[in-house]
Amino acid sequence: MPLHDVTYLRIVPLGGLGEIGMNCLALESPDGVLVIDCGVTFPHGDHGVDVIHPLFDYLEDREGDLLGVVITHGHEDHIGALPYLLRRMPVPVWAPHYALSLIRERLREFPEVPDIDLTPTVPRKHFKVGRYEIEPLRVTHSIPDSTALAIDTPGGLVIHTGDFKLEDDPLDDQPSDAERFEALGDRGVSLLLSDSTNVDVPGTAGRERDVAAALHALVSRLKQRVIVGMFPSNVYRLKTLVEVAAATGRKLCLLGRSAQTHVRAASELGRLNVRSDILVSPERAREVPRSQLLVVASGTQAEPQSALARLAAGDHPRLALEAGDAVLFSSRTIPGNERAVWSLLCDLERRGAVVHFAQTDPNLHVSGHACREEQLKMLSWVRPKSFIPVHGTYHHLMRHAALAKSVGIHDVSLIENGQTSILDGHGLSEGASVRVGRVPVANRNEVADEVLRERAVMGQVGAVFVTVPIARNGALSGPVTVAARGVSTDGSPTATDEDARVLIENAVRDMHATGGSGSHEAIRDTVRRAARKVYARMQPKPMVVVTLREG
Repeated sequence: MPLHDVTYLRIVPLGGLGEIGMNCLALESPDGVLVIDCGVTFPHGDHGVDVIHPLFDYLEDREGDLLGVVITHGHEDHIGALPYLLRRMPVPVWAPHYALSLIRERLREFPEVPDIDLTPTVPRKHFKVGRYEIEPLRVTHSIPDSTALAIDTPGGLVIHTGDFKLEDDPLDDQPSDAERFEALGDRGVSLLLSDSTNVDVPGTAGRERDVAAALHALVSRLKQRVIVGMFPSNVYRLKTLVEVAAATGRKLCLLGRSAQTHVRAASELGRLNVRSDILVSPERAREVPRSQLLVVASGTQAEPQSALARLAAGDHPRLALEAGDAVLFSSRTIPGNERAVWSLLCDLERRGAVVHFAQTDPNLHVSGHACREEQLKMLSWVRPKSFIPVHGTYHHLMRHAALAKSVGIHDVSLIENGQTSILDGHGLSEGASVRVGRVPVANRNEVADEVLRERAVMGQVGAVFVTVPIARNGALSGPVTVAARGVSTDGSPTATDEDARVLIENAVRDMHATGGSGSHEAIRDTVRRAARKVYARMQPKPMVVVTLREG
């Protein structure tokens, strides 16, 4: 039923459309703004950035109309940006139980975030956010308590699938709610927004039970230490590895904060039962004979400083790889990470590890995302009047849009971050674009674009650091120090730095003697020009960083 006399809905993707990760979608109507998911992505380069969250300018401009955030499930690319939003705009959050447990733990790291109303959601149990009426729907995914959302809006009934797959006999015996999807389809769905990640993959995503059988069989055959790289959020696979450890007489060690977090959260909610006699701490892992140790390690995407990356580099403080150790990649490679993951695999092999991955052991992993056959089944259940593909690069969105059209859904909108669509009684139409962007974060603090640009430039061309002591009247009050870092020189770097020091001191003295401006900015400009004369022959030319020290 309509929520308002003015019947339209504006769909505003702030992240996740045109990319993998950083999922964040706003629904705007006369009744207010509702946000679905608020996730992060991870940097491909390494300029000291930990995570990247969406630019929230659109939401801040509508802060008075922002009703809250509804979460589909607990993966970082769906919840990781919540603290950064909530410290700006402390709005209520609704989320499934498992996701809510992870959110609470993350918010403890952000004491500046005020107390937030955190409300659990339950499949088929309706709730209201403002005048939006929302019904979570159970879906299968690679993390517990995953949900789709059926939302009554001024533009009509909208279904957002979240991340999903259609597995008939999942390990938790909770398959996707086909009955409810079909019933909503019979009622009439105005718009379907659906997961596009695996649109290139024919058939279905595969069964977690088959992965469990493959892990049991492989670990049983292996005689040395076994390290399993995986996404620790896959609690079903964690449960399998607990069972594998017990069945093979091995101790289980959790390497990486993420693995420990998910085992703790799943145990507290009764989703995982790990006997204390099976677990061994990272601090005591070296004491366990190699043939009796099974390690769960995070970092399958080659994230810097992750457990797998440090094992591959030989600098993990708790454990060192030895020749013959087996490393099992029970994971997929996220698009864009292929080169980094391949380098990680090679580094592990250089240390003598025997690596098992998709090409050698295809049954070690199945995706949590629907493949083409499952996407077609979702379309047949829901039978929407209009369709917008979500969660994927432009290629994935384009292919999913074509798939929907192939089964007779002609009102399809292919939009990326910042592009919007308007849903009303006539279907979809193009809306005005909004400002979007990516905000890098290091140590929970946002990193300015200028800082990142400077880091990138320094990494490419090096930097010359100049410290100039000056008196209050702008005169030079001591010797200048010059230090070049990462600068390519034809001759002696020391001689070049000494040349720069002499030229800079003379330039500052001449400036003061001729009555030039003694402002700090004028002195910095003079110093930069003098330094660049010395380093002008360098290719590429380095950045010059000037520090003035009064006294």
